[in-house]
Amino acid sequence: MKLKQLEGYLSDVEAFRNPKVQLEQYPTTAHLAARILYTAESSFGDISDKSVVDLGCGCGMLSVASAIMGATNVLAIDIDADALEIAQENIDEFELDDTIDLLHASLCQPDRDGLAMNAALVAKLSRKFDTAILNPPFGTKPGNKGIDVAFLQAACEMATTAVYSLHKSSTREFLVKKADSWGFDCEVLAELRFDVPMMYKFHKKNRRSS
Repeated sequence: MKLKQLEGYLSDVEAFRNPKVQLEQYPTTAHLAARILYTAESSFGDISDKSVVDLGCGCGMLSVASAIMGATNVLAIDIDADALEIAQENIDEFELDDTIDLLHASLCQPDRDGLAMNAALVAKLSRKFDTAILNPPFGTKPGNKGIDVAFLQAACEMATTAVYSLHKSSTREFLVKKADSWGFDCEVLAELRFDVPMMYKFHKKNRRSS
């Protein structure tokens, strides 16, 4: 499948209707999702005929993209039941019920320094998937300190082959050191513009890039 064709399909994926700022819910665009999944498959062969886990799946954009790119099965996890409801609608629309399963669960738990990965959940899913994909919260809202690290660590524990994760460029050096401390090699595959539409009351501009 060509990149533009994949992006065209993903443009029909429904996004958040009432996004929740505390959960840092920002939609992964069709443009971004297409490039992430296309690269993961065309350059590394990490999607087709592979089992995939999507951490913090939201409305299912990355899960749908994985299924379209030939994943054998996808587990999409999110804490927000409202987002999972929309994700199920997207799954139904694309007729992917046989490929994508949804799990309502929290990937994080309180820690003395903020948030840490949910060790009990991660233990159950440890090494169950070939590939992990995620667009985690950046951890910029009060109470969310460390959430991006927790998501990334959980992904590294669940996947046996590869993790594809989106992060702010300003956190790159810190996250590379974290991944190294866990025994993983880390590579920057691309720098992409994350356009955030005016979604919340505190937004003052029509669009903001991150």
